[in-house]
Amino acid sequence: MDTRDYLNDLMTFFVVAKERSFTRAAARLGVSQSRLSQTIKSLEEGLGVRLLARTTRSVAPTEAGEHLLRNVAPHFEQIESELGALVDFGAKPAGTVRITATENAVSSILWPAFTEILADYPDIKVEVSIENGPTDIVAEGFDAGIRHGEMVARGMIAVPIGPKMRMAVVATPQFFNRYGRPLIPQDLTNYNCVNLRISPTGILYAWEFEKDGHELRVRVDGQLVVSTAPASLTAALSGLGVAYMPEDMAKAHVASGALVRVLEDWCEPFDGYHLYYPNRRQHSAAFAVLIERLRYHL
Repeated sequence: MDTRDYLNDLMTFFVVAKERSFTRAAARLGVSQSRLSQTIKSLEEGLGVRLLARTTRSVAPTEAGEHLLRNVAPHFEQIESELGALVDFGAKPAGTVRITATENAVSSILWPAFTEILADYPDIKVEVSIENGPTDIVAEGFDAGIRHGEMVARGMIAVPIGPKMRMAVVATPQFFNRYGRPLIPQDLTNYNCVNLRISPTGILYAWEFEKDGHELRVRVDGQLVVSTAPASLTAALSGLGVAYMPEDMAKAHVASGALVRVLEDWCEPFDGYHLYYPNRRQHSAAFAVLIERLRYHL
């Protein structure tokens, strides 16, 4: 007999051994005493050892039976406990959700949302990996990713979680007073620009522009290369060059006069952040909560 064939019979034995009575055990299991007796007999024959000592008045485990109760029964109880926990998972949002997102998406979308979600659902845990380049969420074990709509890979379900976005080209007033302002995107090749290196590819990001349906990319040059948009902002505020970043990141600094925006007419709106995930994946209740709370409603 295969070991797996014993599992149901062992569960029956544990009930009989704990109840010390075929009558009470039969009532608890909802079977007849004769069927219960036959199950125990079959188990003993299969194992080749007597598990219960029977008398007309009582039932007690033998030494072999006590060994099973002491060393095997706790494992079955643990399995029952874990299965019960799974029922709880289905009843209430719980567990860990792993997300990869860009630094700007984390600061502008996730942190504000998490202040509500995590407070309302104390059993939900979220692990966030900050990455600015493309990420294979299936291969790297993420439940979902957050990127601009145009960066979402084919075959993924994409849920909008933010409004349309625009990029901004900025520098300090002092910088533009000294070097003048660019009038068209191509002029940027003559300026000291803050480059952005995309991980994990390692390539330098080409600044993207569009006007009246005309799209172009400009590969800029400069003394400084950074790996995140917030670092570009810091560099621009420090007067180290012209930087390119999401509009919402520069907005307050432009309003205060710390930065000056140029080429605004070349920065048209594009699809904002999307939460994306594989279609085939079975989602937990915790993940469903995140989707609903993060979903952007126009």
